[in-house]
Amino acid sequence: MVTVLDLKDRPRARHPEKAHRPDQEVLRKPDWIRVKAPVSRGYQETREIVKSHKLVTVCEEAGCPNIGECWEKKHATFMIMGEICTRACAFCNVATGIPTALDPNEPESVAKAVAQMGLTHVVITSVDRDDLADGGAQHFADVIHAIRRLTPTTTIEILTPDFLRKEGALEIVVAARPDVFNHNLETVPSNYLTVRPGARYFHSIRLLQRVKELDPSIFTKSGIMVGLGEERNEVLQLMDDLRSANVDFMTIGQYLQPSKKHHPVKKFVTPDEFQSYATVGKSKGFLLVASSPLTRSSHHAGDDFAKLRAAREALLTKKA
Repeated sequence: MVTVLDLKDRPRARHPEKAHRPDQEVLRKPDWIRVKAPVSRGYQETREIVKSHKLVTVCEEAGCPNIGECWEKKHATFMIMGEICTRACAFCNVATGIPTALDPNEPESVAKAVAQMGLTHVVITSVDRDDLADGGAQHFADVIHAIRRLTPTTTIEILTPDFLRKEGALEIVVAARPDVFNHNLETVPSNYLTVRPGARYFHSIRLLQRVKELDPSIFTKSGIMVGLGEERNEVLQLMDDLRSANVDFMTIGQYLQPSKKHHPVKKFVTPDEFQSYATVGKSKGFLLVASSPLTRSSHHAGDDFAKLRAAREALLTKKA
């Protein structure tokens, strides 16, 4: 029997914006999403590197269940632009409030950590920064450029906010030419009002489509959580919407409720149902679909990037 990962002892950011929400029942997790507690030497070494460079990771802030596995392999997803988000999504464990000023040294610090960890593929994400004129687009570009200067062979995947009402922001990020541009839809459109109220579903679809229009060579990626009360046919329609935007890669994972103040888990989706989503997704034309209870946006990102490139090359060879 494995030990269930428990991050309760780690200092957590408070959620004053969620305090008014009534407590929700937290369902007991089924055996198929229980994971080992992080105790390995590799995990501790990664933790020290992150701390020494004063960096923030989404692995910690979001309480990711895969942190032990990923950090043991020295894989970490860096969260730039601080640890305070300007939005208050009902599923998210990142704190909401007034963010601090951008750290001009952060791009270089991230690049140094990437070099020290010997990463061949790195994932960079951020909080939402609606307070900034460009939503943080230039900071994303600066991080990409800093990594390329220090470790030019490292491939770079970014997981961005939606840059809602930030004209020209997307163009700044795409011009920096990340290898993978990820923006998560998070859930089906019928859930947006309660789960992702600050976002707009079709704006997010259009954002992903625009990336391909600006630079077709960049892989595009998006992910959702299931177990939030969605219907199967809604997930299938969302797949079609992503394919209409020429998205290459889709991830599907189980939503896990961070606290009683967050949106409740409506259902624990079975491994067989996840496999069914993967099969359907492949039939709809995605180059890659990662679908399992513990799938997260950056889980196995390096291996998945290699699969993406191989799938594209196979497709081009077939068309030739």
